[in-house]
Amino acid sequence: MHRAKALLAAAALAAVTALAAPASPAAAASTVTNPGFESNGASQTPTGWSESGTVAASKSEAGGRSGSYRGTHWSASAYTVETYQTLTGLTTGSYTLSAWVRSGGGQSAAYLAMKNCGGAQAQVNIPTSSSTWVQVSVTANVSSTSCTLSVYSNAAANQWINVDDVTFTKNGAGTSLQVKGGDLSSLKKNEDFGALYYTSSGTQGDAITILKNAGMNYARLKVWVNPADGYNNKARVLTMAQRIKAQGLKLLVDFHYSDSWADPGKQVPPAAWSGYSLSQLNTAVYNHTYDVLNALKAQGTTADMVQVGNEINPGMLLPTGSTSHWGNLSQLLKSGVNAVKAVNSSTLVMLHLAEGGDNATFRWWFDQAVAFGVPFDVIGASYYCYWHGSMSGLQNNLNDMASRYGKPVIVAETAYGFATAQDDGESNIFTSSLANTCGYPASATGQRDAFQAVVDIVKNVPNGRGMGVFYWEPAWTAQAGAGWDPTNPSSGNGWENQALFDYNSRALTAMSVYGSM
Repeated sequence: MHRAKALLAAAALAAVTALAAPASPAAAASTVTNPGFESNGASQTPTGWSESGTVAASKSEAGGRSGSYRGTHWSASAYTVETYQTLTGLTTGSYTLSAWVRSGGGQSAAYLAMKNCGGAQAQVNIPTSSSTWVQVSVTANVSSTSCTLSVYSNAAANQWINVDDVTFTKNGAGTSLQVKGGDLSSLKKNEDFGALYYTSSGTQGDAITILKNAGMNYARLKVWVNPADGYNNKARVLTMAQRIKAQGLKLLVDFHYSDSWADPGKQVPPAAWSGYSLSQLNTAVYNHTYDVLNALKAQGTTADMVQVGNEINPGMLLPTGSTSHWGNLSQLLKSGVNAVKAVNSSTLVMLHLAEGGDNATFRWWFDQAVAFGVPFDVIGASYYCYWHGSMSGLQNNLNDMASRYGKPVIVAETAYGFATAQDDGESNIFTSSLANTCGYPASATGQRDAFQAVVDIVKNVPNGRGMGVFYWEPAWTAQAGAGWDPTNPSSGNGWENQALFDYNSRALTAMSVYGSM
């Protein structure tokens, strides 16, 4: 991250020179010049890039992400510096600036920006990530024929960033994800207890309409067998499916095969299935799956995609369907898959695990599924950067899954907080310490940037196998009575600070990420 000591004296001299005479602009072009900082090796003046401010803090040096060199901001003294280049000859439209970055953190400001493009400056913060490269992106409309791409730091002594592999592309046909999704499982309960929703400008509206207008095109609904509060059961799913399909959205149905939450920590069979043998569980899984999906089809709201199980890292319907007994688990999965295809052969089947950055677990699990002949169409991963490792870990895992199994991949759950303060009496899941883990601030822009980073990773899965992203519970705001525990009406919501509506129920800026998908 730091230059060799032998270069410090030269850097200091360059800084003094820069204050007297700012660097000349680099020659303009319509594409990024020297995007990997390779052209002239280690240099105080990287080819194609201009510098302003404390220019000695801007340089190229050894240690690139994909090549031999990288761009760096660093100085032994406090500094403010910008490394930039202006592209010309552009046609109007939406463009995305992306770069791979690392940062030691702590700066007053460190960001990637698009400016002088005909509108307001658009920027994305560079998150703290000292050991792994993370891709960040910012999207903006270019209404001029030129646009300036900028890397900016306002930092104390010895604080640093690295940047490499910069790209600037026009968005258009072929760049969009198929699935721009949101899990709306808690929306109906929230509304029934009085929740209202507003656009960013304060106009009241249907949460589904607001999300659709932002660009969401797919909704996810979970199914519990016999929940204590009567929500997320077959009847409620049918009602919500009608609203979702009426808005022109597609539908993913997420079978938990439980009466309450199913995840890696708990895969509890429904009470009505307690004590069932493997044979009885196979029949129950088939009948329950078929019953819900056939009812959806009968009312004209056929599911477009189905999850057979939710975050089933340890298996499902434990202990019978544990991964310790893959023969049992494979039968249960096949029972669910067969029911899906019996209702509608074109409905896609997703198998879904948590820990989206854990490639070893994904490889082992899906190798077993393939070995036992479990059919599936899509690989789903939950990824929360504060729990599931670095963004680069997610990228590596998704790339590997898509290549290894030849299947499209989806981030079936992701979210990030816009605040840490509570809006009800339930302790929040997302806290300031978790925000520090990811490196994105717990703010509206931090939430947007974290969401955008996940989207960009999926868009960059090779061979177009990045299918989409679902934001988890974007409309689950704090509403008394609509808490997380179906057995306890007084429970609260520990997720409200990760919704895409703020504490005044207004749409947050992170919702705009749907428009870049």
